[in-house]
Parts: sequence; structure tokens; C-alpha cells
Amino acid sequence: MRGLLAGVCALAAAGALGGAAAAETVFVQAGKLLADPSTGKVETAKTLVLENGKVSRIVDGYVAEKGGKVVDLKDSFVLPGLIDSHVHLTGQQGPTSRLDEVTQSSADQAMVGAGFARKTLMAGFTTVADLGADNQAIFALRDGIKRGDVPGPRIIAAGSAVSIHGGHGDVNGFSDEVMHVLRPTSVCSGADDCRRAVREQVWHGADIIKITATGGVLSNTSAGLAQQFSDEELKAIVDAAHRMGRKVTAHAHGVDGINSFLKAGGDSIEHGTYLDAESIALFKKSGAYLVPTLMAGDFVYRIASGPNNFLTPAQTAKALEAGPKMLAMARRAHEGGVKIAFGTDTGVSAHGDNAGEFALLVKAGLTPLEAIQTATVNAADHFSLSSEIGSLAPGKAADLIAVKGNPLRDVTVLQHVTSVIKGGVVYK
Repeated sequence: MRGLLAGVCALAAAGALGGAAAAETVFVQAGKLLADPSTGKVETAKTLVLENGKVSRIVDGYVAEKGGKVVDLKDSFVLPGLIDSHVHLTGQQGPTSRLDEVTQSSADQAMVGAGFARKTLMAGFTTVADLGADNQAIFALRDGIKRGDVPGPRIIAAGSAVSIHGGHGDVNGFSDEVMHVLRPTSVCSGADDCRRAVREQVWHGADIIKITATGGVLSNTSAGLAQQFSDEELKAIVDAAHRMGRKVTAHAHGVDGINSFLKAGGDSIEHGTYLDAESIALFKKSGAYLVPTLMAGDFVYRIASGPNNFLTPAQTAKALEAGPKMLAMARRAHEGGVKIAFGTDTGVSAHGDNAGEFALLVKAGLTPLEAIQTATVNAADHFSLSSEIGSLAPGKAADLIAVKGNPLRDVTVLQHVTSVIKGGVVYK
């Protein structure tokens, strides 16, 4: 039975980009079209023909055929569906959110996640990577969306983060008895045990491996933000994941954890708060991506320094330390030529507000087009999915959004998406 269930999980992981597709032909009449953000070329008066969940062709002018569905976006700016490389769909930070761990079942979290998934899709994000959640909840949600049971973005799911005992990804801040019950099997110590943790996450159905290479702001422990895994453990994790066809991304604030993970062959860094010149050189040498999650830094700093701070003392101290540094970090990385993929760490901030990250990226020095590229072609490349998502071309997923303004002039219009199509299905 266990072998059968493992096989089912593997099939689910392999089909992570599947989903319900529209049976009818859809004709999307676009006034302005940015089909391939890598070029920055905006075309006018185009029709995208969508069939069987994919773009079948893009033609000049406004056309339609008998029996097809027409989506009139002649007054709109159309671009590929957005990709958020870092979310947590099954929860959201708030004054009582710490209790969710002990009051919600996996089924409860999946249902909560379904609501947040719908908000995320309606905000224009047609693909997300969920980088840390209860295994049963997030894999069930991923597969339910894929089947078309509930509306939501395609999910690339990590499940439980791989963490050291007592580290950022472990349970903390409760009594010993509660923490013993809640501790995930992805917690490990020693190189061999960490290989075991990676293999078990793949066995459970993980599409990608997420690790906590350093301490984190929202773990309720005064353990700092420096490296937590040993170099030997990091190498074992990356090797085990790559041998099983999975990329590895690391939550990392401290520069020691960032650089050690990149030296171990890791694929991407989440946050990157204290990266330095050596980090930038390592990023460029390996081709690894940075996912800066500027909204998370902005959010925790505002909460920690505001009148209604609901963070614990340990969380508050780290939020005040790390939050203000993230914008300058992203600027240094961009100026240094580091590849950046869009990611928000939403679930820290509110679901549905993901597009607020664009304005922060521009504030960090990216042009509006570069910011859009992080959430389309860059993020697709980050997940090795450029042949399927990130741009609009024949054979690719029929994922597209529309806004009324021109995001190349004012990137904040992406916070007001007026139309959403995913897999050829018109959701908004």
C-alpha cells in the first residue's frame, strides 16, 4: 500500500503543471500585447487563439470563428500570466496565526489554502511555487487544482522544508510535548539524515526541495540569521535532490549560509538579505537565481515597528534587523548582474497582494520591463519551464492576464488585473 501511495505521489509531482483546460476555442482580442517579455516588444491589434489549454496561434487583427468564445480585450494590455516563485498558500500571518499550527488539521489547511489560491489566481498569478507547508495539505491542494476541482494557480510544491533540529524550519515556541507531535519528518541532523529527509520529501510528492540554510525572521527563537546547516549537510542535500531530479532552493539571510549553499551547488536563494560581493560572484558563476521577497521584508519591518505589533520579541528583533536591509540587497544584486526571479513570500504579507512586489523591485533599481521579466520569462527559466510558461507562443500554456494601463510605464497597474485566463479557462 505504501508503495502504491508513493507511486501516486510521484505521478502527481510529474503532472504539476497539468490542469483543467477549456474545451472550446477561445479568441482573445488584445489591444496591446506583450507576448514575449524577454524582447519588450509590444504589438497592437492581435488575436490569441486558445485551444485545448494552449496557445494555438497568434494572428494579426481582431478575428473570431463560429462556435468559439470571444474575449474582448481591445481596450487592454495583455501579457503572460504571472509567476510567483515563493508563496505559502495554506496560511497567513496575523495576530492569531501562531495558533493555526495547533488548531488546524491538514484538511483544514488545504481548505484555507483553496481560498488563498483563488485570491492569488484572481490577482493574475497563474503559477506559483509553494515553499513550505504541511505535506498533505499542499499536495492535496496542488492536485485538486490540477484536476480542476478548485480554482487556483498551478502549484510547484515543496511541502515541508528541510531544516536542522531546532532550526528555522523546525517547530518552535510551544511546549516540548506539542513540538514533539508537530515536528515534520523533514527535520534532520548530519549528512546522512539530511539525505534521508530529501528523499522522503520526494517520496511524499515534492516538486522542489526547500531548505532553511540560515535562521529566519518568523521562527520564534533567538537563534539569529546565520548559517544553520553544516557545509557537509548542504552538499548532501543538494546531491540527494539532484540525483532525484529535483532542484533545491534555500531560505538564506546570513552571508555565510548564502555562500555555503551556492558553493554546494544549490539552485536558488530565497531572501538573500546579507549577500556580499563573493555571493554575487557565486551567483554569476553557477547561474543560480535570487528570489528577493522584498514584500516580506517590508511587511515584517512595518509590523515590528508599528503600534499593532503582533510578533513575538524574538521575531520582532530579527524583523527590525533584516527588514530594512532587503531593498539595498536587491539593488546590489541587480547592479551586479545576478539573475532575479519574482517571489513575494506571500503568506507573510496578504494573499492577493502579490503584485505589490513589482513596485519594490522598481524601487530597487529594476526598470518596469525588468520587473515584469522576473515574474514571467525569468521565473519560468528558474523552474526549467520556459517551454511551457512565461511567454505567449504557439504550443505554450494559454495563461494570460490583462490590465487597463501600460505596466511598462507604471508597473503598479499590475496590482489591478482585470482579466485572468489560465489553461484556456476564463476565470476573470
